[in-house]
Amino acid sequence: MTEVTYERHEGAAAAAQLDAFLHAYEEVYVEPPYCEGPSDVAEFIEHYQVQARRPGMRLVLARDGEKVVGFTYGYYLAPDTRWWKNLQDVELREDFTWEDGQRTFVIIELAVRKQWRQRGIAAELHARLLEGLGAERATLTMRPEPEAAPAQSAYAGWGYRKVGVSHPWEDAPLYDCMVRELAGQGL
Repeated sequence: MTEVTYERHEGAAAAAQLDAFLHAYEEVYVEPPYCEGPSDVAEFIEHYQVQARRPGMRLVLARDGEKVVGFTYGYYLAPDTRWWKNLQDVELREDFTWEDGQRTFVIIELAVRKQWRQRGIAAELHARLLEGLGAERATLTMRPEPEAAPAQSAYAGWGYRKVGVSHPWEDAPLYDCMVRELAGQGL
């Protein structure tokens, strides 16, 4: 193994990188608790192509030589987002849920291939994704414990707190919705 390097892509450049990290996505998400198959990967591709056109789209790749060993991406929530409306177990104040297109950066995916885990790669991907954002906060959803205990632990260590349980579409599992303050801004 060589030294891991990182590269950030924004906007259209991020959209053009799908093939670079698709194999890493397939490898990570075939594992439990996700157990994704070909139809899930096809759905991911379709969603990524839409997400890549969102304002503020950023993708960070971690490479060991030429091989992508981890990735993360996200974008700003739009003023008309349904993100906060998907929460099932809590009613949040309007001053918490309003969006202006730059208030909140949503992390859609953050994944590291098994052989490269436990080396700080996820933390570095996360830091580089959020670096220099003008957003007040970051949000994400994740599987609850015990399914995703390592991810839960990592996000808690990075300053995220749970604000509710999200059910983003009819057949979706329940996810914990997490928020982290950025740049010293209050929530």
